[in-house]
Amino acid sequence: MTRAKWSSLGLSLLVIVLLVIWMATGEVKVASDEAPEAPASEQVAITRVEVTPVSARTYQPALKLQGQLKPWQSVQVSARVAGTVEQLKVQLGQQVKAGTVLATLSTDGRDTVVQRWQASIRKLEADLAAARKLRSSNLAADTEILRLQSELAAARAELAAAELALNHLKPIAPFDATVNRREVDEGSLVQVGTPLFELVQIDRLKATGQIPQQSAALVQPGQAVDIQLLDGSRLAGVVSFVASAANSDTRSFAVEVVVENPELKRAAGGSASLSIQLPEQQATFISPAYLGLDDDGRPGVKYVDADNRVVFETVRLLSVSTDGAWVAGLPPEIRLITRGAGFVSPGEQVRPVDTSDQRG
Repeated sequence: MTRAKWSSLGLSLLVIVLLVIWMATGEVKVASDEAPEAPASEQVAITRVEVTPVSARTYQPALKLQGQLKPWQSVQVSARVAGTVEQLKVQLGQQVKAGTVLATLSTDGRDTVVQRWQASIRKLEADLAAARKLRSSNLAADTEILRLQSELAAARAELAAAELALNHLKPIAPFDATVNRREVDEGSLVQVGTPLFELVQIDRLKATGQIPQQSAALVQPGQAVDIQLLDGSRLAGVVSFVASAANSDTRSFAVEVVVENPELKRAAGGSASLSIQLPEQQATFISPAYLGLDDDGRPGVKYVDADNRVVFETVRLLSVSTDGAWVAGLPPEIRLITRGAGFVSPGEQVRPVDTSDQRG
């Protein structure tokens, strides 16, 4: 062999020797049937949430309705006989007592009709007395006495009708009221049924409204009602009637409220807000911002229990306003999550931080 070939062969043998030495002394990795032990897990950080202690209090819920106010009594006094209005006895807006004469109509000879029947009755009474004396002597027949008795009864009926017609010439107020409208003037010719006056009683009013069917069981006669008028003033009332059957169109129940109006405020015929006071119960007052929804869409709140775990409790809304919400269904004392509720789930362990002493 030439010197060049021996040099190449020697170099190859040197490389092979070095590879064998490296493989013999290096780390050998062997496949294993068992999984390697998991490295020690790092401790999971507990979420920090801010909480505020909240206590339940006695709360009187109210059912709010939109209602209408009506006079306690309203009547249209109409003419009961035909005639001419001779004199008006009252003015618009005047307070009148029951029995007050409102106007006088022309007699048109009705007084003479009364006098004629009075005279007829006196004659028939005398004829009947004479016939009875004759009958005692068998000088008058029983049929004659019966005829006179019949005529006397008819005359008395005619007299009563004539006197009633005479009384109708002076229509009166049927109850204490205010003259709200006048339909005639002096000299007006009226017929039977012609409207004369409208009288209303407003020292007491009647409020009406409709109760939703889901709230009907909460309202009973005797419950107090706060009535707010459009001008902001208020009146007090009491539920007097709740319908036993709902309106077939609206599925709501009619309610009536007796409203005292001692100052005679001009509210009858207008609308008003009715607030029916419901029975007292324990409830919790919170900000509406702390309300959430569960998977079924029911409202609820998150709080931390004694083991520092998150609890989501559904609630029943009693009243919601911009100031806050009254809710029922929570324990008497809770630690309400006020910050961080969106980052924790029910059952999760948390680190609560009480912020109640940081309010200022």
